[in-house]
Amino acid sequence: MALKNLPLEAHPREKLIARGPQALGDTELLALLLRTGMAGKNVLALAEELLAAFGGISGLLHATAPDLLVIKGMGGTAKRAQVLAVLELARRALAERIRLPQTLSDPKAVKDYLRLQLGSRRHEVFAVLFLDAQHRLIALEELFRGTLTQSCVYPREVALRALHHHAAAVILAHNHPSGTLMPSPQDVAVTQHLRTALGLFDIRVLDHIIVAQGGTCSMAEAGLIRDPS
Repeated sequence: MALKNLPLEAHPREKLIARGPQALGDTELLALLLRTGMAGKNVLALAEELLAAFGGISGLLHATAPDLLVIKGMGGTAKRAQVLAVLELARRALAERIRLPQTLSDPKAVKDYLRLQLGSRRHEVFAVLFLDAQHRLIALEELFRGTLTQSCVYPREVALRALHHHAAAVILAHNHPSGTLMPSPQDVAVTQHLRTALGLFDIRVLDHIIVAQGGTCSMAEAGLIRDPS
């Protein structure tokens, strides 16, 4: 059905004004951002195609201008720039939230932030959140790429970056492109290896979070990170 043939109250803009943004689905919100479709493809269909192509909002957050160009109807510079600008604002807003003192006490904010950063990567990335003594975020750095093993994650490099930032604690994170959230024995071994090395500098490993498009897994919450007896 063409957008113009929908009842007025079903149009995304009118629906948002009448019922609030929470009443709209991802497709409708994206359609509002895109504003127009193209001949033979209304704006809702274009929005739906974009979400399908990138695996939802999480995947779209990592889209680049060339990525968007492959979708028919996204050839216009203004439309692509508008989408990329809003997506970047979303990333920055969440990054700003977890820099506030109270937010790192909320594990969900940290997990949401890491999903935005790592969730849709097609290759494995190992990242570290460097925290101050009050557990406020100093920096996020992606340090290693490739399959996570003790031989490819260098404790010396992690320690050097932590000392550079004057970090008192860290949260480790890496993604599973396969989609599984279950920490592997290798994940546990790497975590313990880093805890031992960083402990020499009185730097605590608070958590190791596994990230996939479908969600996150906290190894601390799963009882896989324990203080040495």
